[in-house]
Amino acid sequence: MTFAPDREELGGNGRSQEELDARADALRAFAASGVPVLVAGAYAFFEYTGIFRDTKDLDLFLRESDLEDAFRVLERAGFRTDLEDPGWIGKGYRGEWFVDLIFSSGNGVAVVDDLWFEHARPARVMGVDVLLAPPEEMIWSKAFVLERERYDGADVNHLLRAIGEELDWDRVLFRFERYWEVLLSHLLLFRFAYPGERSKVPDRVMDALTCRVTSELGTDHPRALCRGNLISRVQYGHDLAHLGYEDGRRWDEAERAGGAAGDGGSERDVPAGGDR
Repeated sequence: MTFAPDREELGGNGRSQEELDARADALRAFAASGVPVLVAGAYAFFEYTGIFRDTKDLDLFLRESDLEDAFRVLERAGFRTDLEDPGWIGKGYRGEWFVDLIFSSGNGVAVVDDLWFEHARPARVMGVDVLLAPPEEMIWSKAFVLERERYDGADVNHLLRAIGEELDWDRVLFRFERYWEVLLSHLLLFRFAYPGERSKVPDRVMDALTCRVTSELGTDHPRALCRGNLISRVQYGHDLAHLGYEDGRRWDEAERAGGAAGDGGSERDVPAGGDR
């Protein structure tokens, strides 16, 4: 895979050559360092879908354990670094331009673990040989970005449309085990958006998820939870502050920390095979 040079590399859409050079310098620095990172964001999205869009930064995914080494790589390349949020993201700045170093999703669910690297795909971005974040993990991460000001559901749909037949659906199901309703909601929207391409999601996946719906019909969860804050940081604040709902994100974090089954961030084996 090679990112189209006549777009980002040549400074299209108002991006200065200095900004693009900063991104390329960051990629070259990591390629020479041995610190493992994955290219994601608009660059990986283009590789998988063919959809180009302007981007204000370069998104690199990495394990949290490699973050300090990554900071040192960027600092040697002339960047100033900052741990913007200790839960999921650091940044490298060169003047007004920046690189994101992401080791989890903002809600703490889609943690970057070894499987991201085991299933990464090779590409060439801005003249540098890189690894792309796997599309399965991109879908997992993007599926929870459902804010008023930013909604990544269309990205999920475009990934499914472009490469749904290639995906490791067993791993997708594994990643969403605790959050299967979130996955199902996106798959239903995909069916609505692209009714002529429903078969790109295997029937067995829809069967498994809809059977779970059927098994829970007529029942309520035993606790008055609001898990909306796993998909939006702010839109469910009223429910938690004034309507008496238990904080679903804290409940979820406590269960995952206790080793609850289905924790996608664990190092257990993934089912073999799947529709690819």
